[in-house]
Amino acid sequence: MRMVTKEVHIGDKVIGGNHPILIQSMTNTKTEDVAATVAQILELEAAGCEIIRCAVPTMEAAKALGKIKQQIHIPLVADIHFDYRLAIAAMENGADKIRINPGNIGSTERIKAVVDVAKERNIPIRVGVNSGSLEKELVEKYHGVTAEGLVESALDKVKIIEDLGYDNLVISIKSSDVLMCVKAHELIKDKTNHPIHVGITEAGTLRSGTIKSSAGLAMILYQGIGDTIRVSLTGAPVEEVYTGKQILKTLGLRKGGIEVVSCPTCGRTQIDLISLANKVEAMVSEIDLDNVKVAVMGCVVNGPGEAKEADIGIAGGIGEGLLIKHGEVVRKMPESELLDALKDELLHWGN
Repeated sequence: MRMVTKEVHIGDKVIGGNHPILIQSMTNTKTEDVAATVAQILELEAAGCEIIRCAVPTMEAAKALGKIKQQIHIPLVADIHFDYRLAIAAMENGADKIRINPGNIGSTERIKAVVDVAKERNIPIRVGVNSGSLEKELVEKYHGVTAEGLVESALDKVKIIEDLGYDNLVISIKSSDVLMCVKAHELIKDKTNHPIHVGITEAGTLRSGTIKSSAGLAMILYQGIGDTIRVSLTGAPVEEVYTGKQILKTLGLRKGGIEVVSCPTCGRTQIDLISLANKVEAMVSEIDLDNVKVAVMGCVVNGPGEAKEADIGIAGGIGEGLLIKHGEVVRKMPESELLDALKDELLHWGN
């Protein structure tokens, strides 16, 4: 059963309540470079990113947010560390949400200055706590960095802002330790009704980071925890979005689009199945269809049978292949024509 959280408006998006889990990413351009940042955000939008976060390390970056917002179509989150004035400037320049750790913003007066502007503009604040920056006293209290320490730190930060009269909040508790991160979310589930942003921080490269994020996010999301997600990868941000979409689809938390299934190859494979499957995946990403399953099989012996659960599929043989619809062979053709034949069928799907 999904965790019941408050609704929070981020630009024109709404999270919490019964709203869908949204996919976030973060730019890796210099925010001060408006053209490069906008170009990357537009690429992320096309891939399915629904909320974007930008680092704001300088006043120039804060002021650039206004120009960036004019050219994009999804909510913009400002990521702030240390300098409360950057948080205020980011909101004044159109940030739809700000991400801060009150622990490194400074005094209560400085936190209040940020909260006052957020309250005036009704801008949500994401309170972020990371295992890498857990307070010394909590590390000592729990004899190390622990899930319990992460939760206590997050709730302490939330209370600071709530005591200042503001509760338009989102909580984020992240760790690069998957099991610690999972446990922290299990612990916080019954202690708050603020929306939760979920991710495995510093997950790693495209391969290892995808595995860690998939394992961690699956365990958290399957328990009904999470209102937004980010897959943190050392690589192109667009890969974060593709991975996030696939995780949500795999867990049944998102429908739509074309799903590609493919066999793992074996000694019977007579075609370049790996290349073909990758080409099919790239091709279908550009076709606007909902809830269609495409199978890519490497063997004409078992291919038709294995593809029965798919709406349409292709199976390869020695230099040739089959086009299959709903488990029935439609026609045989040279291997070189398989991709184009599949694309033509999908482009005319339902006609």
